[in-house]
Amino acid sequence: MRPLHGRGLDRIYQAFVGPGDLAIDVGAHVGDRLAAFRRLGARVIAMEPNATLFRVLAWLHGRDSGVTLLPDAAGARSGPGVLHLNRANPTVSTMSDSFVEAARATAGWRSQVWNEPVAVSVLTLDDVIARHGPPAFIKIDAEGVEPDILTGLSRLPPAVSFEITTMARAAGLAALDRTLALGCNRFKFSLGESHRFLQPNWIDGAAMRSFLTALPEHTNSGDVYGVTDDWTPRTRPSSG
Repeated sequence: MRPLHGRGLDRIYQAFVGPGDLAIDVGAHVGDRLAAFRRLGARVIAMEPNATLFRVLAWLHGRDSGVTLLPDAAGARSGPGVLHLNRANPTVSTMSDSFVEAARATAGWRSQVWNEPVAVSVLTLDDVIARHGPPAFIKIDAEGVEPDILTGLSRLPPAVSFEITTMARAAGLAALDRTLALGCNRFKFSLGESHRFLQPNWIDGAAMRSFLTALPEHTNSGDVYGVTDDWTPRTRPSSG
């Protein structure tokens, strides 16, 4: 992994996880966030339904007793599901039909092809937490499925992050609404892979909705971080 990338991840996540904490990594991909959580001393439950990426995770982290790897997707209900694979760019594989449709109409995404549906197992976050314990932080990166994943969660941990893409902005706004309903009341945003917050101070849900609505299309993607009144920073969060 690129050293600067790793240090950036450690910098932004150090406010949310520390030694003894549990983090749930939904859409673990090839494990860069997982690795950051481990460097910060947290145990990790990593969910990745893409079999190719799961093999990478198993090779990198399968012998780490502090990591539990789950070959499952997260969703609104536990049961069977369908993952649309993008073989050329597997980290953007998705379970969202609307995400695939939006890509076809968006400059910069039209070359992406999801041409292989595969059956996968889906677990709710409630089920995962019931089996593995309550987390301090949940990170969600699932290409437009974030609202469904949060629907499968009935009690929010102290902190959560979820990705939003401007081409599937409605999904990101729906995820924001769900975190508000679950008790998040302060938010910040990190653009792309900058690993820095754009806001120097936490803002409320209405201000974050306005911010996300106004994001220019060319910004493409970023992550919303939300915290509840139960959150206590592990270290001082960087405003970057």
